[in-house]
Amino acid sequence: MQLSGNKEVFTYRISRKGVAIMASLNVVVVCGNLTRDPELRFTPSGTPVCNFGLAVNEYKKDGKQDVNFFNCVAWNKAAELVNEHLNKGSGALIQGKLQQRSWEKEDGTKMNAVEIVAFNVQFLPKGQGNGKPAEKATEVDLNAPVEDVDLGDDIPF
Repeated sequence: MQLSGNKEVFTYRISRKGVAIMASLNVVVVCGNLTRDPELRFTPSGTPVCNFGLAVNEYKKDGKQDVNFFNCVAWNKAAELVNEHLNKGSGALIQGKLQQRSWEKEDGTKMNAVEIVAFNVQFLPKGQGNGKPAEKATEVDLNAPVEDVDLGDDIPF
């Protein structure tokens, strides 16, 4: 069931006890440049895991720029591909989810980290430094009519 207001739509479901429960969604899409070379490791069972940092620029209307830094992790084949094809400064579009981890250090200090677990990584052109893209972005009109493409009998599924 959906409840809609002027600006927002809330989706909820009813539990077995008749209590409304808010649905949850954990999806992240970020685009930026790697802040360091990817670090590929393997779990004891042999599963590849790759950690890397991503800097995401935020341009404001007043011309100022902020940078957000995110820790990312990729698993399995994605981990191997990130390690093979990306390095510090490489552009990447990451689709994934947020994950929080907690642990305790040997001295008893409690630690927390929030990172992006990458499900899909798209490789982009390397930046020119100082946050500027390698190529000028092309503006696309999302409301423009779409051309029909004749696939004939070559449907890919």
